[in-house]
Amino acid sequence: VEAALTEAELEQRVDIYLSETDTLWMLDLPTAVVSTEAEEAVRVLERNKIYVEICNAKIDSEYFEEKMVQTISGATKTKEVQCETITVAEKGMMVTSWDFDSSLDASQTEPTKTEKPTDTAEKSSKSPTAEEHGQAVAVPSARESAVPARSHEEMECHSEAILTSENLKQDLVVMERILMENIFQPKLAVYRQIPVLIEPDVTSDTDREEGEEEEDEEEKKDEKKQEETSIKPSTLSDLNQSPAEAAAPSLEQLWSYRCDLTSGRSVSSMAWNKVNPDLLAVGYREFVSRDQKAGLACCWSLKNPMWPERIFRCEHGVTAVDFSLASPNLLAVGMANGRVAIYDVRSRNDAALLDSSASLNKHTGPVWQLRWVQQDRGATGGDRRETLMCISGDGRMTQWFIQQRLDCFDLMTIKRTQSGKKKLPKEKERKSEAPICQQAAGMCFDFHPEDTDIFLAGTEEGHIHCCSCSGKEQILGTYRGHKGPVYKVAWNPSSTDMFLSCSADWSILLWHRDSHTPLLTFTSVTAFVHDIKWAPKSAFIFAAVNERRVEVWDLSVSIFDPVLSCAASPRGNLSSVLFAKNAECLLLGDSCGQVGVWQLHNLAAPST
Repeated sequence: VEAALTEAELEQRVDIYLSETDTLWMLDLPTAVVSTEAEEAVRVLERNKIYVEICNAKIDSEYFEEKMVQTISGATKTKEVQCETITVAEKGMMVTSWDFDSSLDASQTEPTKTEKPTDTAEKSSKSPTAEEHGQAVAVPSARESAVPARSHEEMECHSEAILTSENLKQDLVVMERILMENIFQPKLAVYRQIPVLIEPDVTSDTDREEGEEEEDEEEKKDEKKQEETSIKPSTLSDLNQSPAEAAAPSLEQLWSYRCDLTSGRSVSSMAWNKVNPDLLAVGYREFVSRDQKAGLACCWSLKNPMWPERIFRCEHGVTAVDFSLASPNLLAVGMANGRVAIYDVRSRNDAALLDSSASLNKHTGPVWQLRWVQQDRGATGGDRRETLMCISGDGRMTQWFIQQRLDCFDLMTIKRTQSGKKKLPKEKERKSEAPICQQAAGMCFDFHPEDTDIFLAGTEEGHIHCCSCSGKEQILGTYRGHKGPVYKVAWNPSSTDMFLSCSADWSILLWHRDSHTPLLTFTSVTAFVHDIKWAPKSAFIFAAVNERRVEVWDLSVSIFDPVLSCAASPRGNLSSVLFAKNAECLLLGDSCGQVGVWQLHNLAAPST
């Protein structure tokens, strides 16, 4: 029976200590791998070292014996392999009388060491009567059998030397260009705006009488073909042309720059050479399942539209190209991994002359656009220097200088801006969330045609910043009008206070430099507008390309609809556009690696 506690005992303080019982391990599987930073790493390494020493010590020990155990071999299997049939080819060569003469001359000039024993053998076997009648032919037959073999080897070496000579390569290039000019002569004549040469038909009287009926049938077929070809421009322009509207603007394709190397790649940028207007640089890139494949930078010439004059292979996709004006042989190339390279088009070597891989300030995002810019060196204004400008997806606008290596400094850092949305009266305030990156990705830029200290920069946010090169990060103004990334901005070359911009929000905006709201908005189809270009000789005409169509706008005719809209790439999406410098032509690049040259017909007269 428990005794009752007294009041004194109840008031007494009692300390109770709680302790953990022993851990009972049901299953212990020690780890086989220990981190080198663990506390027991030293002990494990010591045990491993001891084990290795024990194994090494047992090799020569008489108590250690190595035995082999033979397992049961499985059932054998018989396999038969059938190879392809061996093909037999016959080869022959044609020998002319000149080859016999040259081989005979070679046999007479070269002394042979095997003549003496053959002569002695012949003298012992021949009779004087045989020598008199000319029946001794043993020595000439042996000599002739050796001479053709030796001359055949010499001929092979001589033919290889001819095929690998630089003179033959140069002659083949000239011959190829002559053939290309003969094939493309009518198209090149239209491009250069010169008369087309027509070959005269020379036929005899009998041929004329026999071919009268055939000519009548061919004339009927040609009339049908001409009717079909006359329908094609109208189907391309998608305009219901009546006979009264025969003078409507239209496009006619002359030729396309394409080859096997460029097929399957997307045309990212195009640029004319500043000195040679017949030389075109095209950049190609390819994206498959978000993996960037190798790119190409090709230089095409009017002398050969079927194969590029220069091919520069790049590790990553090419996103921008541009020729230098001070040194027209230098081609700047921007790539998707942020690399900037400069190539010399005079050299046939495809290695880069300068590269930004070793630069500490190289871009970490894609170089979306680059351009050689002529800037004033000092206050005199007469001394101008050329610099290379780049804008990248890492939010930096850089200026590159060429010395022993290629390096740059930041001209401006594009920072993210707060949205200018106005709150509704009943809208609750949301907590401000800090952006992941403080820089906004730069997409495009364009320098003022007269004042090269001023330039526009389009961003991924949809804003266009008007900036100055004189002060670092000096933004003169911001134009807000697009709701998607700005793909291109372009100053008007004639009216220098106006500029265009295109975006992924399906619109093209016309801006004035002094107004932060767009003057006009052009929207014809619901598709991304990838590129825009002003016509070089007119202040009212510009061209734009979206997913499937090319549009030519003439603001002196209409500000609501384009004067020309056609699907110029039936197989792929259009990606870039460029006006020809010395012709009324338009160049269109698509996602299939094709650059089409199109002739513009019936456009309005140029006006500044």
